[in-house]
Amino acid sequence: MENFNRLKGIIFDYGGTIDSHGDHWSHVINDGYVNAGIVLRHEAFRDAYVEAERALARQRIILPTDNFLDLMLKKIAIEVDRLVETGSLPESAKTDSTIERVARYCYESARRSVDEARPVLEALSGKFPMILVSNFYGNVEEVLRDFDVRRYFNGIIESAVVGVRKPDPRIFMLGVVALGFNPDEVLVVGDSLRKDIMPARQIGCMTAWLKGKGWTEEEDSQTDNARISSLDDLLSLIC
Repeated sequence: MENFNRLKGIIFDYGGTIDSHGDHWSHVINDGYVNAGIVLRHEAFRDAYVEAERALARQRIILPTDNFLDLMLKKIAIEVDRLVETGSLPESAKTDSTIERVARYCYESARRSVDEARPVLEALSGKFPMILVSNFYGNVEEVLRDFDVRRYFNGIIESAVVGVRKPDPRIFMLGVVALGFNPDEVLVVGDSLRKDIMPARQIGCMTAWLKGKGWTEEEDSQTDNARISSLDDLLSLIC
């Protein structure tokens, strides 16, 4: 584990780190389908998940004013379209009530995770300036406001706004510059070894890896000295 004696500022990832306890969001969404009474084949769900992510990247579907529920309603609608198109769901499953049930499950799951992270964010922001660096859809400001955590961050670096995406280390350097410190004085906290931890190390930052359930079995088998089991661990390590 890092020596945090020189720590002056913190960069947080958002999706997967603050809003899902370190788990890849595919797991939360799949649980949302199960909660709605829909059990999908693993391959069918992953195909729909990827299709929705690509659609959101290709088109300006998510608006800056969309909160997380708005985002999930749009994302799940794309997934359901794909599942019906590929024959994984019947046409009768393509209803507003189904989409809303899955989306609302995801929204409430995110809210619970953010609420659990709140005491950590509050404690750390009282001691260190913090910047959010996130691969997101252009609406992370509204998501943070809706969940009442925007106030903990001095600034936001969002991929859809700055035109740089993780794992490009340049997006973390933008966060370091925003903090006004040297990279070796900054801690990066994220849930992805490949997208958060490794690129942050490339520019010399300290790291803390919140490891949950990953996208692949390979990710699940990975380990690292920077691993923490919960955001609460940060308080005992650096406060």
